[in-house]
Amino acid sequence: MRRGIVVLDRDGTINVERHYLADPAQVELIDGAAEGLRHLRDLGLELIVVTNQSGVGRGYFTEDTLAAIHERLVECLAAEGVELGGIYVCPHIPADGCRCRKPGPALLEQAARERGFDPREAFMIGDKASDVELGRRAGSTTLLVRTGYGAEAAGAGAVTADYVVEDLREAARVIEGLIGPDEAIGAAGQRSANGT
Repeated sequence: MRRGIVVLDRDGTINVERHYLADPAQVELIDGAAEGLRHLRDLGLELIVVTNQSGVGRGYFTEDTLAAIHERLVECLAAEGVELGGIYVCPHIPADGCRCRKPGPALLEQAARERGFDPREAFMIGDKASDVELGRRAGSTTLLVRTGYGAEAAGAGAVTADYVVEDLREAARVIEGLIGPDEAIGAAGQRSANGT
């Protein structure tokens, strides 16, 4: 099994939150996101995205449009020296009752199979309760960023992330501290301190 995976939400975590982002031209990286992601890559960690995109299921945009949005996101990140290992998408609406909509486990399980990692040794970063809950169910170390909906989620006190951080830059610093100088990522020591 590969060690060193960071699972990221998309909207509000990497790119600026838009209400049902439906136009590739509106893809905009959050200030400091690329810096944080580069830091994570420099630590030898692979980055993958797991995202709920019910706008497809609601008919707000097509899968082709979503693919174009992701192509634009990849371009924006590449321009900043960041490469993603994969993007995993749930296109369903909540009423569909699928297993892939976060906090359902199907996309993370698929990513773990395809990328060869143990979710219990992964870091999950997002701005919503569903991101944190997915990570907790999988046994991952969870980080809630205050970007996007994160400040609201943290303020509500209903999210029990292992760490609450301002943005991806701070998330990268926390993860670097957890990995330690020998870069031995193990689930046992990751919850020794709580940043919430």
